[in-house]
Amino acid sequence: MKRINLIVLAFCLIGLASSAQLVTIGGIPRDTSFTPYQAWIKIKKEFPQAQIVKPILPEGVIAEKDIVYASLPETAYGKRDLYLDLFRPENPGKYPALIHIFGGGWRSGNKSMQVPIAQQIAAKGYVTASVEYRLSPEALYPAAVYDIKAAIRFLRSNAAKYNIDPDKIAITGSSAGGQLAALIGATSSVEKFEGNEGNPGVSSAVQAIIDMDGVLDFDTPDEKGKDEETAKRSAGALWFGATFREAPEKWKEASAIHYVGQKTPPMLFVNSALPRFHYGRDSVIAILDEHGIYTEVHTIENTPHPFWLFHPWFEPTVKYMVDFLDKVLK
Repeated sequence: MKRINLIVLAFCLIGLASSAQLVTIGGIPRDTSFTPYQAWIKIKKEFPQAQIVKPILPEGVIAEKDIVYASLPETAYGKRDLYLDLFRPENPGKYPALIHIFGGGWRSGNKSMQVPIAQQIAAKGYVTASVEYRLSPEALYPAAVYDIKAAIRFLRSNAAKYNIDPDKIAITGSSAGGQLAALIGATSSVEKFEGNEGNPGVSSAVQAIIDMDGVLDFDTPDEKGKDEETAKRSAGALWFGATFREAPEKWKEASAIHYVGQKTPPMLFVNSALPRFHYGRDSVIAILDEHGIYTEVHTIENTPHPFWLFHPWFEPTVKYMVDFLDKVLK
């Protein structure tokens, strides 16, 4: 009987994974549908030159994995520790820091996906951290915002321990991570986004933002209209817990365009060739131009959306990022 029950359970899990690709890991629901391999499967026909970037720790860089940056005593799934992977030059000194936020529709992905780019930027004289945050199967918006702000406060409060210059912290993200990076970078003085996940009183401000294909304005036909076109809920609706039509205030609240202004730090936009991931960019740049805030744009031609995960686009992406950071932080 025990063997039969195990077989039944296995088939149930297979069925679940094949439909929504949800699994339970450590008692927490996880969507495993977005990985570099699965992204490669989707793009390889149109982009046969694409090769998955592998993590390679450069010489002279120290790696520290699974550092707990916040401990949440009570969540829907009990006590929850949040982790980051940190990379820093082995030579002593005080270095600017760059926080990396992975993408995956606020639903899938994990911090390992940003490790290759974090490793390579660390080799250029930066402390880099790839940060875990709670995704929509576990916690709805704005939990992810609270988590990442807590990571910034943690790193700033432990700056001496990790050789970080606390006055030079930048944030970057790709896709959903880019949306989060832009929102977090533009809301350093907005109390409702801070949360209470540790190190109160420490600033969560950043001094530079790098947005890779992250949405800046959810109030566009392509974003808010998704749930009207299909019975399947969009990634945004799953994250907000409501479609745009059901709760437009949430979608607008999470749009970085509503917060950029005089206090926004310099911004770099690195974009794929797909125009829908540029929405809001030109409007944000126009606002920042009015205040004399430096911006830079690089659109990489003939690229899929998750270009940062693949050669031959990985190296130019790293160069754009490092050149920008050198310019505004060094």
